[in-house]
Amino acid sequence: MVKVSMKAALSLLVGALSFAPVNSIPLEASSHNMSDVALKFVSDAKNAVPAAPHFVIYSDAPVSGQTGPPPVSQIQGFNVFALSFLLTRGAFDKALEWTQLSASQRSTIKAQYAAAGIKLIVSVFGATDAPTTNGADPIATANTMAAWVKQFNLDGIDVDYEDFDAINAGDGKAEAWVASFTKQLRTQLPQGTFLLTHAPVAPWFSPGRFGGGAYLKIHSTVGSLIDWYNVQFYNQGTNEYTTCSGLLTASSSTWPQSSLFQIAANGVPLSKLVIGKPATSGDASNGFISTSTLATCVNQAKNQGWNAGVMVWEFPDAAASWIKAVRAQAFPE
Repeated sequence: MVKVSMKAALSLLVGALSFAPVNSIPLEASSHNMSDVALKFVSDAKNAVPAAPHFVIYSDAPVSGQTGPPPVSQIQGFNVFALSFLLTRGAFDKALEWTQLSASQRSTIKAQYAAAGIKLIVSVFGATDAPTTNGADPIATANTMAAWVKQFNLDGIDVDYEDFDAINAGDGKAEAWVASFTKQLRTQLPQGTFLLTHAPVAPWFSPGRFGGGAYLKIHSTVGSLIDWYNVQFYNQGTNEYTTCSGLLTASSSTWPQSSLFQIAANGVPLSKLVIGKPATSGDASNGFISTSTLATCVNQAKNQGWNAGVMVWEFPDAAASWIKAVRAQAFPE
């Protein structure tokens, strides 16, 4: 997710400063290794991919008095919770907090989330990591991150790839990197057992705007391996995706054919397109719409045959009351 607000920027800085000593060691060298041996390769039927609609909430900002994910009561109405972020240089913020809990604490939380029908995953990369530009190896990175998911007993992984310089280069290297990374993740995190989602910005589905094809190319290459896309319909311009029309059926000329149904018309299954929005105007530079407007848009989309779900950045600005309002018309709890 693109972190543009002062709050989000401070969160990242605090996380980096607080967790630097831990992140100076390789992911697989965590001090929790021995206590997690029994959990390392858990992949039973309870990890199966949930049916749509998907209601996804990310968590990166520190929450006073809270280490790791919140009690399920605070996120009632969501069914996927994404700890953010696992970077190429280690776990930060909420992802790191998860490792700082004991194995017993993690097991208890996972059981509570499972009982509530909520999948617990980790989101990787985000706005502060540029793996292609920085020369990270996609295979080795995928192996390390998949091992982290297994080690810490999570239900899957969300690929929040935001290497804009690499995509904008238009030489196809970004698309090839993401495809290789995704394929290798699937060799380690089998489909149907672990979740694997991606979180592209909506303009990356605009045909003909990026030399390498951006996410239309990625989808054509490895889309069958991806469970769904948490599409970021924000941070792309002051007036982008801020009306139901612009969000659903007619994006602007700046990012043509990148609204929900236009993306589907260009070959991406409607069932894989989750609508992503910021919780408040402070959670993004632009693209925010009120919960009442979003609820109307979601209902309009459902009436046209869509039911993929809604994603939000981020907890605690969004919580149970936020998703209840957004679901109210189309998917009442």
